[in-house]
Amino acid sequence: MRETWLILGASSAVARAFAREAAEHGAALLLAGRDMEDLGHQATDLAIRHAVPAVPMRFEARDLASHAGFVAECRERAGEGLLNVFLAFGVMPDQAEADADPAVAAGMVETNFTGAVSVLGTLGPVLEAQRGGVVVALGSVAGDRGRKRNFLYGATKAALLTYLQGYAARLSGAGVRVLCIKAGPVDTGMTWALPKLPFMASPRAFAAAAWQKARRGSGSAYLPGIWWPVMSIIRLLPTPIFNRLDI
Repeated sequence: MRETWLILGASSAVARAFAREAAEHGAALLLAGRDMEDLGHQATDLAIRHAVPAVPMRFEARDLASHAGFVAECRERAGEGLLNVFLAFGVMPDQAEADADPAVAAGMVETNFTGAVSVLGTLGPVLEAQRGGVVVALGSVAGDRGRKRNFLYGATKAALLTYLQGYAARLSGAGVRVLCIKAGPVDTGMTWALPKLPFMASPRAFAAAAWQKARRGSGSAYLPGIWWPVMSIIRLLPTPIFNRLDI
């Protein structure tokens, strides 16, 4: 039976790369996001290139009332096969902008955390009923410790990780695996405006590693792996020293 991957935030560079990876392995795809024209082009390309079903679907993270209908349609389109989830949507406005405008700050929280909680919570009974599957969600190394440059973004990712830990415990009895990938910087539009960042991964390399972890992993994992020792050091720094760092 062919499995289906629901890609939430499918227009992002990382999600595009992961969708290609899944298609290369024969999975059907539900490409969910706001830009239906882009998703339509992407679905056509994947269907022709890899001979797999690929369907564009409209999804808005902050439109919570639409999530129940959206999930019901996903379940129907997946048919009898397992429905898996790759959650890749999120926004990262500049910290100074969020500090100056409460609406910007609230929008980031609503998208990165509230929207994720809503759609994953709605998917929960579907995943439990199918007795299997995997959920992969993009977290961030920014969630390991609040840094002055992006502490609100980091807070949304820290909250998401905590939610996913409980979500994993809830779904474990149904045989569903949940994996939070603590991503380091990836060379995408989200990071182009930032200074050159260390250990930056390409979307293609990141997606290939994420696919391998999705096939067997659960809990949380750093990508690239170099971020595990880096963040271990950062977490252990005494607060007076950490607060003086311009990171």
